Amino acid sequence: MVLNDFLHLMPLLILVVASLIIMLVISVKRHHKIVYIITLLSLIAAFASLFEIGETEPYHISPLFVIDGFGLFYMGMILLSSLFVAMLSYAYFEQREERKEEYYILHILATLGACVLVISKHFAGLFLGLEVLSVSLYALVAYLRSREKSDEAGIKYLILAAMSSAFLLFGMALVYAMSGSMGFYEIGLYLSVSQEVPLILLIGFGMMIVGVGFKLGVVPFHMWTPDVYEGAPAPVTAFIATVSKGGVVALLIRFFIQTGGFEYPTLVLIFTIIAIASMLAGNILALMQTNVKRILAYSSIAHLGYILVAFLAGNALGVEAVTFYLVAYFITSLGAFGIITLLSDEERDAEQLEDYRGLLWRRPWSAAAFTGMLLSLAGIPLTAGFVGKFYILAAGVRTDLWLLVIMLALNSVIGLYYYIKIIAVMFSQANVSRERQALHPSAYLVSGITIALLAILLVYVGVYPTGLMQMIENLMLSINAPAL
Repeated sequence: MVLNDFLHLMPLLILVVASLIIMLVISVKRHHKIVYIITLLSLIAAFASLFEIGETEPYHISPLFVIDGFGLFYMGMILLSSLFVAMLSYAYFEQREERKEEYYILHILATLGACVLVISKHFAGLFLGLEVLSVSLYALVAYLRSREKSDEAGIKYLILAAMSSAFLLFGMALVYAMSGSMGFYEIGLYLSVSQEVPLILLIGFGMMIVGVGFKLGVVPFHMWTPDVYEGAPAPVTAFIATVSKGGVVALLIRFFIQTGGFEYPTLVLIFTIIAIASMLAGNILALMQTNVKRILAYSSIAHLGYILVAFLAGNALGVEAVTFYLVAYFITSLGAFGIITLLSDEERDAEQLEDYRGLLWRRPWSAAAFTGMLLSLAGIPLTAGFVGKFYILAAGVRTDLWLLVIMLALNSVIGLYYYIKIIAVMFSQANVSRERQALHPSAYLVSGITIALLAILLVYVGVYPTGLMQMIENLMLSINAPAL
């Protein structure tokens, strides 16, 4: 590697160095606030370094990575989301007896894995990023060891994620056996000159879809999602819903565009079935829940189905729609889980519907922010979620995906019910209070500021989406550039 390679990998190097510094600090003296500040500064520094390496032309670090506009945008989105999750974490972990400092090491390493995913153009880079992300999440999900549900969620995620990695590895091995290459673009070249796609290669792609499907939590690979969302600490749930899934979606887009996967009807049919099943199952199962975390878990399955509609468009508009929708989904999910984090106490998370009864009268600003997030998830106008859904519908209509467009519209109506159900509980006048004053109010200052920023972003992107759309359109041009 040359010096320029290190400069282009600066965001990743900052995260690596930050994790080492935190380990050294912990070895000298445990101090939650110091470790927290180091984490925030490292994520801010990593995000700021993106502006130094921003280039119009893709920069290739052969054979593993490519630094282009697509990768830089997704890295920025992941780092900002990780920063918001970290900001929400201090008050949450400060009131718990578990050792808190190691959480931030795992948090940074999981962020590092997601960043590696979005710039990967080779199977080795893909697997490296995916495992760094997954291994960190194993520990993060089960971090609160004194809670039975947390241990259960950690074990379930460990088993299913390990199985999905096995499927992914076997699929990559079959693709490599047939194509003779592990680079995305080289695999695309092999497919372009082949008379017909060998059956083994299709099986390899199918096994890779199984592996990626588990990571995304789409139907029929969604079994872990509600249990892990419920059992994991609230900030970790926010991380899984945003950073983890966003990194995998970015990887999937790059892989399919550079290999030409959209040109094969079998693969398109598989993703069409997955999209429809995810929308239906996610929304219908969410209707039956009384646990807010589980409602949002099934909601996330449905939203991944919506994203697949734009993904299947397979053109520039589709990529832009997926990216814009992810930005809107990140804002709303971080805000929703941020409210859950803010209202949780040392005993358990604020996850039951009854925990939110009368919230408007007890905490009007928290209720207003949560209402905005839920309305955005439902796709109500003047929110980021509405513009994102409209973008996806435009991509689907442009490519004549009428079945998927109709299913999206119908499922959006179904989803509206369970979002309104939570809002109705918050607006109820019955005052069932579970306030807690375990910490000084200043401990929640950063969390409150975080929620306020997300609420402002939610409305701003919903009312003035043009600037973000133009930024995405300019940065997405580089994804089709060939590998070197």
